[in-house]
Amino acid sequence: MGDTFIRHIELLGYEKRFLPSQHYVYMFLVKWNDLSEKVVYRRFTEIYEFHKALKEMFPIESGDINIENRIIPHLPAPKWFDGQRSTENRQGTLAEYCYTLVNLPHKISRCLHVVNFFKVRHDDMNPVTDSQIKKPEVFLLPKDSKKNPTDITGPIVLQTYRVIADYEKSSTSEMSLNAGDMVDVVEKSENGWWFCQLKNKRGWVPAAYLEPMDGPDESEEQEPNYAGEAYLVQKSYTAVEEDELTLKEGDIIEVIHKLLDGWWVIRKDETTGYYPSMYLQKAGELNTSVKSEQRNRSAPPRRSTIQNVKSIHKQGRKQISQETYRRNSKKYIQNQRNMRGNSRNKANVIIEKNELEDDKPKAQPAVPPRPSKDLILNRCTENTRRKIL
Repeated sequence: MGDTFIRHIELLGYEKRFLPSQHYVYMFLVKWNDLSEKVVYRRFTEIYEFHKALKEMFPIESGDINIENRIIPHLPAPKWFDGQRSTENRQGTLAEYCYTLVNLPHKISRCLHVVNFFKVRHDDMNPVTDSQIKKPEVFLLPKDSKKNPTDITGPIVLQTYRVIADYEKSSTSEMSLNAGDMVDVVEKSENGWWFCQLKNKRGWVPAAYLEPMDGPDESEEQEPNYAGEAYLVQKSYTAVEEDELTLKEGDIIEVIHKLLDGWWVIRKDETTGYYPSMYLQKAGELNTSVKSEQRNRSAPPRRSTIQNVKSIHKQGRKQISQETYRRNSKKYIQNQRNMRGNSRNKANVIIEKNELEDDKPKAQPAVPPRPSKDLILNRCTENTRRKIL
């Protein structure tokens, strides 16, 4: 047993490679106890050999002695010929296998056999590529793969972004960049940190340092939603810039604009400003280990704070001023109040109308005329006729 252990393993997808011959490797994002995150690549044959060795090390937990004691998950053997279809169809099983593996008792999940298998190798950092033959094709597992494990996208052509300024990494899980570098984006996180690759390097990069090639506007950003979504502040933050908000843990706010650089525009009462999205959690959602881990990281830099920006686009990225956010937000709130006021007034008018109608004197029923003596003698009973005689 060592001090190093794995907190989480996430299957990202797989790559189709062509050197030294065509084969497939699975991509795993491995999160360690020191908060570092590494991407490793493993063939399924390697994974299956690892699985067989793990079963031999723990015969009781693998069910070899008594099947009822088995807690090590099952893993199907590789086929004689593993093609793209079998590689793709196996992803759901493999993702579930990794999830169960990490959550086994510590004597299994933290043993050296598991730790060493998922440690970064030289090939992970320097994969064999040759652009003259063919670049590897990347197939990413969609976010909702737990619901639809066979609904796989691909082949994926990773989006290429350009670096607008030099960036020096502050942790081992990040990647340093130089202005003008062209990076491929593997994963975009809403907290403002994107997982990128540049030649043989991979790591997390602040989205604020990247610009799309076709224009300065980020088309994937949502439009402002002045109705707002309720969020809970999970970590306090003290404003550094004038247009940021200072909030404390436990505050309830409304998010009105989700920006890709990880700094969202929020509303507290009638005040608006920027706040790090990684310190927010949607109201009603359960807290997870991933979200707790994010709060331990520092917030990514904002686009407006980057120095020596060198863009290839003539016009800068369109930005909404904080005054526009405040004005539109107040206008929306006021319209909502007016609508509620009008609804109450209409209700009051209906109530008053009903009350006035209730106060009006109700019409009395007409008294029928008394029948004549002859009519009584001809139509009534003997008893009634006697009373008028």
